[in-house]
Amino acid sequence: MKSFPLRIYLIALILRLIPILLTRGLGIGLDDMFQYDMLARSLASGHGFRWYAHEDLKLLEPYVDFDLSTATGYDPQYGLYTSFRAPLYPTFLAIVYFFNGVDFSRFFAARLAQAIFLGAPLAPLTYWVAKYLFFFPLSSDEMKEERGKKDEQVARVAAWVVACYPMLLVYPLGLGTENPFFVLLLSSFLFLLKSIERPSNSNFLLSGLFLALTALTRSVILPFAGLAGLYLFYLHRRKALWVAVAFVLVIAPWVIRNSLLHGKLTGIETSMGYNLYLGYHPQGNGSFLFGPSLDLLTIMDDAERDEVGTQKALGFIKDQPERFIPLAVNRLGFFFGLEKRVLMYFYSNNIIGFIPKPILLTISAILLLPFVFISTSAMLGLSFLPRNPRSFLLISLLVAYILPHIFILAEDRFHLALVPYFAILAAYFWTNGLQGLSIRWHESAYGKLAVTFAIIGFILLLANWGFELSRDADKIAQLLAPSGNQARFPY
Repeated sequence: MKSFPLRIYLIALILRLIPILLTRGLGIGLDDMFQYDMLARSLASGHGFRWYAHEDLKLLEPYVDFDLSTATGYDPQYGLYTSFRAPLYPTFLAIVYFFNGVDFSRFFAARLAQAIFLGAPLAPLTYWVAKYLFFFPLSSDEMKEERGKKDEQVARVAAWVVACYPMLLVYPLGLGTENPFFVLLLSSFLFLLKSIERPSNSNFLLSGLFLALTALTRSVILPFAGLAGLYLFYLHRRKALWVAVAFVLVIAPWVIRNSLLHGKLTGIETSMGYNLYLGYHPQGNGSFLFGPSLDLLTIMDDAERDEVGTQKALGFIKDQPERFIPLAVNRLGFFFGLEKRVLMYFYSNNIIGFIPKPILLTISAILLLPFVFISTSAMLGLSFLPRNPRSFLLISLLVAYILPHIFILAEDRFHLALVPYFAILAAYFWTNGLQGLSIRWHESAYGKLAVTFAIIGFILLLANWGFELSRDADKIAQLLAPSGNQARFPY
């Protein structure tokens, strides 16, 4: 119990178990969670990566009219082979279902497993990443011992932030890819940092392995995986090719499987066209849009859906090219938006019942304010980054992860994957304070530039949230009204 990583893991686990135990009888909705559950049940039963068996289709008939005429090889009993979703998360659920069974208790078992193996480990992993990220001291005359104490303080504060972050506490309740994605991305980043400092074959192989597992969870990380691999090759030359070897060996079987399924080269998942369709839809604003989200689901062939969605999206852009930049700006705003979408949906649809206004405001503050404090502090903390390979790797992650969302589709939940890194930057700012910013400003021209960009980013975040609250003022007023729990907002 003297080990801080173990202590913070246990604390993070206890905090995540509280909402799980309080919602033991909670089921799931007919959304993404339903799709992951279908795939997991099929895998656990030994029927392969299939979904939409006849019994599942009956549940969706009131909402979607599926076109089975285009579904090659559809089996009413077992469903249809699919490549729409990445495979790793359904596989994780399938393992839980295999040992627990596929009755209603599977949801509680899955949430327990997510808290133990995916949610709670984020806190100690954040601690280790912060230790390896290793910021240089602010002035050259600081003692090594003092620098070590400061680095330890930063790592511990960051781990506490992740252990207690409200949205991360409740995320294991949902059956979603974010649960494994957060922890696999953080593990990948840890081994990439290790590879920079200790370029051993084992670190390279582990970097490639975890990057591949992350991509098999959500392929949006592929741009960062490619950039990180190239950067390690730049630093360490041919030795770093082991990263690519491990990465390719892990993802190749699934890419081959999907390619054989569709008779052409196919990637990890075939959801890009669907997301582009939503991201550029004429009725949309760059984020998820409920009505049009059902349009392409009637196409049961994944490759056809992907192609149709892509072509329609290109058509939307061609018809209204002037929307391209405004939509990208919108998506950047949504990405850094306040984490209120889940609360608005659950409360307005009476899922959690009526809540008196003072309590609702308190809950809102608890859920929304942590991101405000952490992200603004992280923006200022960015100015302390020294010019070294570790800092370049962090900036590469931030840019390579955010950019695809800017040009495809964005929601506020997508920024949760970056909360551990924001927590590290924020902790460094809190440790050094405004005096540290002043020192950074006066030490060099690079320092002045870094502080200037950090302050601009800080102001842009505040402006974004001000615009968001103004835009959603009518909805917020409806929620706070006596009948707010019956407002029925779509997700």
